[in-house]
Amino acid sequence: MMKKNLLSLCLSLSLLTAAPAVVNAAQNDANTAPAIASQTLRNLSWTPLVPPVTQDVTLGMSSAQINQGQIQGAVAAFALPADRGSLEITLTSIATGKTVYAPNVLVLDEQMRPAAFYPSSYFPYEKPGIVSSDRLEGTLKLTPALGQKQIYLLVYTTRNDLDATTQMVNPAKAYAAGVGNAVPDIPDPVARHTPTGTLSLKVTAEQKAGNVMIGQIFPSSAPAEAAPVVVGSTQAPAPAPAAPAKPSEPMLDDSDAWFNESIKKAVKAGDVDKALKLLDEAERLGSKTARKTFIESVKK
Repeated sequence: MMKKNLLSLCLSLSLLTAAPAVVNAAQNDANTAPAIASQTLRNLSWTPLVPPVTQDVTLGMSSAQINQGQIQGAVAAFALPADRGSLEITLTSIATGKTVYAPNVLVLDEQMRPAAFYPSSYFPYEKPGIVSSDRLEGTLKLTPALGQKQIYLLVYTTRNDLDATTQMVNPAKAYAAGVGNAVPDIPDPVARHTPTGTLSLKVTAEQKAGNVMIGQIFPSSAPAEAAPVVVGSTQAPAPAPAAPAKPSEPMLDDSDAWFNESIKKAVKAGDVDKALKLLDEAERLGSKTARKTFIESVKK
C-alpha cells in the first residue's frame, strides 16, 4: 500500500514538473532498439550480478547468440537486483589487437519489457592509459522502481556496428603523451568491429535516486549534459489518496519539529516508506508542515 501511495502522492504533489519531456525521450530511446522476440529473451541464461561486483566476460563463438534483424553475434545477459537502490554500471569493451566488440545495451524491467536503450554510440573510444588498454566505455545510472525484484541488462552488437570501425590511438603516442615526451608522428591503428570480444562490467549500488528511473520518476539534479533518460511503465498512476481527516487540535510545535526532522532523516537514508508513514501520522495528529517537508526532502 505504501509503495502505491508513494507514486500517487508524489504525482499528486506535483513533483514531476519535468516528467513529460523526459518520458517521451525515454520512450523514443527504447523504441529505437532492434526488436527482439520475447521468447528469445526468456530463453537466455541471465547471469546474476550482486553489487558491488566487477565481472569480466569473454564473448566467443560458444557464447549465447542472437541473430535477429539488426542484432548479430554473441550477447551477454545479466540480472541485477532492483532492491539495492540506484545502480551505477560501467561497461567496458576491451580492444584485442585491431578488433573490438561494439556494445549496445537494452535495459528490461522485471517483466522483461524494454525500458531503455543505449546504442553503441553511447560507448565511445577511450585511449590507453598506464593501467588500461584501448577500449569502448560508458556508464549507465539506473534507479529501479519500488516493488521489483530484479531488472535485466542485455549487451549485443548489430549489423551496422559490424560494418563500422573504431579509430584508435597508437600506443607509442599514448605513452609519450602520458609521460610528457614529444608525441611521434606515426599512424594510428584502426580496429574493426567483431561479433565476439571481451567485456568488463563494474556494478555499484547506492540508496539514492540515479539518472535513469525504472518505472517511476523523480526530478533529477543532474547537469544538462547528463540529462536523465526516464524508462519503465507509462501507465496512468493510481488515484491520489484522500487527504487525512483534520484533527480537532493543531500539533504542538515540538512534536511538529520532531516529525519534520524524522521525515528528513528517513528520506536521506533512502527509507521512503518510513518517511511516508511519518507523514501520515504527523498529519493525523495535526501537522501543517509535514507534507511540505516531505516534498522538499524528496526533491533534494
